Amino acid sequence: MGDWLGRTIELDVTNIAHGGVSVARHDGRVVFVADAIPGERVLARVSSDSKKSFWRAETVEVLAASPHRQPHVWDAADLDRDPVDRAGGAEFGHIELAHQRELKRQVITDSLARMARIERDVTVEAVPGDDDRAGTGWRTRVRLHVDETGRPGPFAARSHRVIPVTSLPLATAELEASAPLGERFDGYESVDVLNPSTGGVRLIVGDQKPSVITERVGEREFRLADSGFWQVHRGAAATLTEAVQSAIDPELFDPQAANLDLYGGVGLLAAAVADRFGPSTRITSVESDATATDFAAENLSEWLGARAETGRVERWVAALAASAGTSERERLARATVVLDPPRAGAGRDVVEAVARLKPAQVVYVACDPVAFARDTALFADLGYHLGGLRAFDLFPHTHHVEAVGTFTRT
Repeated sequence: MGDWLGRTIELDVTNIAHGGVSVARHDGRVVFVADAIPGERVLARVSSDSKKSFWRAETVEVLAASPHRQPHVWDAADLDRDPVDRAGGAEFGHIELAHQRELKRQVITDSLARMARIERDVTVEAVPGDDDRAGTGWRTRVRLHVDETGRPGPFAARSHRVIPVTSLPLATAELEASAPLGERFDGYESVDVLNPSTGGVRLIVGDQKPSVITERVGEREFRLADSGFWQVHRGAAATLTEAVQSAIDPELFDPQAANLDLYGGVGLLAAAVADRFGPSTRITSVESDATATDFAAENLSEWLGARAETGRVERWVAALAASAGTSERERLARATVVLDPPRAGAGRDVVEAVARLKPAQVVYVACDPVAFARDTALFADLGYHLGGLRAFDLFPHTHHVEAVGTFTRT
């Protein structure tokens, strides 16, 4: 098997896989091939054949191109570079924007069918303004890694090799203009470049002490640490605010119930709920990062019924389910739970803990379609049906896609 490593093989690419790679077969063996598009015939270099069940390969030449292929939006990631020298972070940049969304739609629907046995179609919606910019100029946060000579740059695709670059086309114009791409940062591992919605561009070098920034969503402002989590796309926070507000069934929402915002960060989605349903809304935001919780408490302070607590979600919810008395259980049974887990998804422990609360509805914000499909199957086994489903292209020219689904008791 090892004899195939580094060899070039001809492949007919058949379909898309989760993770930004396409699928082909070579003598019956599955090959996950990067920088290709389903329907193409390519020459690809085998980069890993250590697994018995599949190989990985990188496209080095397109023999029969898809009609959806376009010049790559980032010359640092183009096919004319050796695969080991291609910058990562724009793995769909060679695909027309509309077809990127079609491929993302396929990944969502295929994942739901395969893992949750649910046949459901969905449209991957664009963020307003992205089509006008051809899917570029949206990143407000970029991490540049530093190589052994002090040069900053992104990692190469699927490796930790730093690639010096001269442009960052996915970044906002302000961020790209300020990014220190030609400077040296000897002794540091990374440089973060931020372009928050207020205050201008800033750099975070190494273990620099965090400072406070303000992000604006509509008329509302959120304070947070510059080192803390915030949505990367310039329009993502507003898009998800509207999506969560729309996903909640108002007939099932009780502002006086024990409503929850799990993995709440600095309070963005808790504020979205309270903004829709008014000043009497009761909601508790739960987040494991104590600094984010402190900011959430401040950002939610105008609602007397809103509070923020620090805790690991699975433990916090399990403890709540175990300790709730009769009146609390009644309030939980009328509750709406907003769930916005990290890329790994909520997982069995959290899904089972949430289901034990028996809330009226769960609104799940997912940044990984496979994890979402897995958790959808878990919710179904526990009596919760997937109703509404929307998807959003919050990461153009990458394989990432966001979904918002609503679960109700069957």
